[in-house]
Amino acid sequence: MGTRQTKGSLAERAGAAAGPRRERPDFWASLLLRAGDKPLPPYQRRVGMVQELLRMVRQGRREEAGTLLQHLRQDLGMESTSLDDVLYRYASFRNLVDPITHDLIISLARYIHCPKPEGDALGAMEKLCRQLTYHLSPHSQWRRHRGLKRKPQACLKSVLAGSPPDNTVDLSGIPLTSRDLERVTSYLQRCGEQVDSVELGFTGLTDDMVLQLLPALSTLPRLTTLALNGNRLTRALLRDLTDTLKDPEKFPNVTWIDLGNNVDIFSLPQPFLLSLRKRSPKQGQLPTILELGEGPDGSLVGQDDCGGCPLGTTNHKGRETESAAQT
Repeated sequence: MGTRQTKGSLAERAGAAAGPRRERPDFWASLLLRAGDKPLPPYQRRVGMVQELLRMVRQGRREEAGTLLQHLRQDLGMESTSLDDVLYRYASFRNLVDPITHDLIISLARYIHCPKPEGDALGAMEKLCRQLTYHLSPHSQWRRHRGLKRKPQACLKSVLAGSPPDNTVDLSGIPLTSRDLERVTSYLQRCGEQVDSVELGFTGLTDDMVLQLLPALSTLPRLTTLALNGNRLTRALLRDLTDTLKDPEKFPNVTWIDLGNNVDIFSLPQPFLLSLRKRSPKQGQLPTILELGEGPDGSLVGQDDCGGCPLGTTNHKGRETESAAQT
């Protein structure tokens, strides 16, 4: 059981959108492409859409803002264009990759389509957009930690120079190439016994690049969390990850794989979540939360072939949106 997701390329989805734009008709195309016709990373495109949406609301163009929010939902993998689905149906799903983004999108839909006359509605919209922009972007502490003037290769060399601090390999925010992944693989093979967490968010990874890393990652004996958020990954990768998780000797201690804010991954398949559950049945706070129909020993009862009651997910880092967005 899970949400239906968008089929086809992003360009096809954009081209199928209904309704002409009254001004700046090239805005959607400008979000899809940058100089040299190189596609923008998904998170950069989405941040641009949130900022444009807020601009439209400030100008009183709520209908156009609603259309752009529809594009944003589709870009995140939420296929339906029905407002009822967004406000009510999707709210019931718990196998979401990124519940925080989901909740903020629902709140934005309510403010745009069901504005309240009392109070500071615009101020509330601005606050939501700040929160969503922060959540969809590399966190500010990453930028401070990396230093804007440092070269990516220098950052990579520094991280791979010695033992992982706090048992964490943190490469988040460093653009990686296939050649860089060879160095990362060698490092994981050398220091893998010490690694509890691997952070690869916002590094430009594609499906093929993750598959290149998968053999080294899946054999780390102590790995509990793997962050792959903010990259260029697609739903096609879920099959490979799910198949890998079916082997109890692969990812023996992993409890969470963060796949949020990628190309079109909005929900996780039941076999993926069940495999995570089996690896840590006694852990109290899992990314797959307790659901109706779960037995006292952690096993699921009453599941049908369609997945029954969907397992839930929570954000494994409990990322802040409220206070961080205001800093």
